[in-house]
Amino acid sequence: MLSVRVARDQGLGPLVLLFLVGGCVVSGIESSDYSEAEVLPDSFPSAPAEPLPEFLLEPEDAFIVKNRPVQLRCRASPATQIYFKCNGEWVNQNDHVTRESLDQITGLVVREVDISVSRTQVEELFGLEDYWCQCVAWSSAGTTKSNRAYVRIAYLRKNFEQEPLGREVRLEQEVLLQCRPPEGMPAAEVDWLKNEDVIDPSQDSNFLITIDHDLIIKQARLSDTANYTCVARNVVAKRRSSTATLIVFVSGGWSSWTEWSECNAQCGRGWQRRTRSCTNPAPLNGGAFCEGPPFQRVTCTTLCPVDGGWTEWAKWSACGTECTHWRSRECQAPPPRNGGKHCSGSMMESKNCTEGLCARTVVPGMGVAVYAGLVGALLLCVILVLCVGVLAYRRRCRHLHGDITDSSSALTAAFHPGNYKPPRQDNPHPLHPSAPPDLTATAGAFRTPLFSLQHGVNDSPHKIPMTTSPLLDPLPSLKIKVYNSSTLSSLELPADMGSGNGEILSLKSVGTIGREREYHSHTLSREPGLSTSATLGNLGGRLTIPNTGVSLLVPPGTIPQGKFYEMYLIINKWDKTTLPSEGSQTVLSPVVSCGPSGMLLNRPVVLTLPHCAQLDTPTPDWTLTLKSQTHQGAWEEVLTVGEETLSSPCYLQLEEECCHVLMEQLGTYGLVGQSCPPQPACKRLQLALFAPRAPCLSLDYSLRIYCIHDTPHAFKEVLDLERSLGGVLLEDPKPLLFKDSYHNLRLSIHDIPHTHWRSKLLAKYQEIPFYHIWSGSQRPLHCTFSLERGSLAVSQLTCKICVRQVEGEGQIFQLHTDIQETLPPHSPLPAGGTCLPSSQVGPYAFRLPDSIRQKICASLDAPSARGCDWRLLARSLGFDRYLNYFATKPSPTGVLLDLWEACHQGDADLVSLATALEEMGKSEVLVVMTTDGEC
Repeated sequence: MLSVRVARDQGLGPLVLLFLVGGCVVSGIESSDYSEAEVLPDSFPSAPAEPLPEFLLEPEDAFIVKNRPVQLRCRASPATQIYFKCNGEWVNQNDHVTRESLDQITGLVVREVDISVSRTQVEELFGLEDYWCQCVAWSSAGTTKSNRAYVRIAYLRKNFEQEPLGREVRLEQEVLLQCRPPEGMPAAEVDWLKNEDVIDPSQDSNFLITIDHDLIIKQARLSDTANYTCVARNVVAKRRSSTATLIVFVSGGWSSWTEWSECNAQCGRGWQRRTRSCTNPAPLNGGAFCEGPPFQRVTCTTLCPVDGGWTEWAKWSACGTECTHWRSRECQAPPPRNGGKHCSGSMMESKNCTEGLCARTVVPGMGVAVYAGLVGALLLCVILVLCVGVLAYRRRCRHLHGDITDSSSALTAAFHPGNYKPPRQDNPHPLHPSAPPDLTATAGAFRTPLFSLQHGVNDSPHKIPMTTSPLLDPLPSLKIKVYNSSTLSSLELPADMGSGNGEILSLKSVGTIGREREYHSHTLSREPGLSTSATLGNLGGRLTIPNTGVSLLVPPGTIPQGKFYEMYLIINKWDKTTLPSEGSQTVLSPVVSCGPSGMLLNRPVVLTLPHCAQLDTPTPDWTLTLKSQTHQGAWEEVLTVGEETLSSPCYLQLEEECCHVLMEQLGTYGLVGQSCPPQPACKRLQLALFAPRAPCLSLDYSLRIYCIHDTPHAFKEVLDLERSLGGVLLEDPKPLLFKDSYHNLRLSIHDIPHTHWRSKLLAKYQEIPFYHIWSGSQRPLHCTFSLERGSLAVSQLTCKICVRQVEGEGQIFQLHTDIQETLPPHSPLPAGGTCLPSSQVGPYAFRLPDSIRQKICASLDAPSARGCDWRLLARSLGFDRYLNYFATKPSPTGVLLDLWEACHQGDADLVSLATALEEMGKSEVLVVMTTDGEC
């Protein structure tokens, strides 16, 4: 039984089915809505299976330009029928233009259909969806539908949303010309014209066209003086903005002064002049002319020439063996001056003194005696020279074998000079390596320049300047403790070395040279607690040094696909690196190395550094500079905050306690700063009080107060140091704002119970010099208060320790402790109270899933006419200090999200990001974050 169904759909009209039954053609079967015809042959052979229709050509999106209709075409094989359906309704059969052919290879029927869509049809559509059409093809196996093709009416508004404005800029200044094209469908493409020539940034790297269609001239040149026009075009029309005239001017500069001319008076008073010209450079394009006079004139006095004159002849000399005598005169009456002529004539004259009666006689053997005398004098000179050399050599050897070699070498410990010798046994003042380190002296100290311990104990007093402070005169002895972070040694000097040299001594031995050479050969020591490393690939990750605030974020896609690198993050120790500060600059962060250097990065990484700059003042009082160390060990400026240009290789995001650096070159970095007049800047310091671990079995007891940067790394460094010395933290660290006022830090102890305790410090207070704290070159700085109890039975200690900057802020420690009570060791945790892992690899290192990240980037990367794009996201997140940095990246939103990840690594929930997107009105992205993320 063969069942055939024939249907008539809307707009198609009756369909006629032709088929063969027993070799006869049966036709004329029609159906109004639905009908069925049955044929019951006794024996009917089955037809071969025919595949579903396959579209060889599908309709494409089209735009109606003005009133011209668009043609939509599709082609399918095998296909018995093809019809278009537009907006859910079948297109009338009469509107189809059908062509049929036979595929020569497969032998299947190929059917092609065209329709026209007019502007009227598109305009009559009501609703939110655009006008669309799709093809439906039939075969005996079934039907196949093509993709939808959207038909839109093309247009381009006449008025630009923002046109470029003419400007006058100085030479080498960065220039931004803004352009927002008119609204259009499709979106207009933008070109920039310079004097009617199209600008191609690939041909001239000084030009940059952002994704917002702005034109940036990195450094204005004289040749950039021109008329600039923004041109927007699409399939409908081309629009030109008003022309913006850019004038690059050059202000004039003075050349160097010429040499002073000769005095115009040859004798007496006159004048001389020098000139300069306004040609370095000459003013151009309306630039300002040089200020000041083009010449200078001063008075001069030319001394008149005085010719020389002879004095009177002197008396004749006695008659000599040659039977002559002589007399002389000098050219001193007057002597020639100021270019005057010299005396003419001879200075001496001689004549025979016997009037020819004297004859010369020759004494036998006289020549031999003369030569013998000369030889004897020569030998005497040689002997004297040898004696002087032997005495100088013995004196030098005595100087090299003196006690000063022992002291300076011991003080420098790991940095011994080449002539180091062990201390002699008769040295009455041995070193005490077990004594706690100190960097202070008693009152009245730090008033004179610093000196190194490079003089012997018995050297003359003029070699080491002594203070004249009256506070130190009555002291029977002076105890100076010198601290070095590598040796932790102290030296006690006798009182006869000087009457009160209270300098804080700076130890810099010749061993430092060797240390610098090792560093410059890129030998980076990875010490526990100061470094971390991990193998990272294309999925990225995060390196974190626990309890230091230092981390490195490597976003996904930074490392090329298929490559893996062993990446590291190291905090350089202060005694093994040169510091980036110079002049009045101060170090504000640890010096951190990340690598390997020379890596090819596809996108910026984010380095997080803690800093101790006080930034919550209403007016900016810091000039902050990021510095990088070259392979030769020298420091060079990378960028200054607030002075970024398009050539700046980094972007620095400042927060109150840390900074985040977006960079594409790994290396060694550090943050420095200096005061920005007229306000003095402040550094955040921490004061930490330590004492020996109980039980105390000695009558002596010491309190050590450290003055360190208010960063997690600095506090961790002090804790590790005190742990090695057997010290314990008595109280939580106290903050202190240290002002750039050139005033020292003063420390004093008060209210000691004198019945049971006494202070070994005879002075009223101790001071740490301002420069030691401000430069950050000496770490860690501290003072020691040495106390002595009356007996071993005394265990309670109550006192008050005051620490303040002279004419500045201060803190007070109210101490009440039992020195026999065992205190638990202090182990710091980050601000969040948890310890972040040292390394996280792949998606686990990021709070934002990759699917959400891609959808946010797709939604915000494209520029929006209303400004609701990545620029608004940057303002909402507080990353808008220099938007041009992000505008030069392929995905500005992706870089912003990387920076957001780095800023929220400890508390990285999606609330802050979701809030920013909600304020922007990006509800579709919020839906994605709610369904895909864990908001």
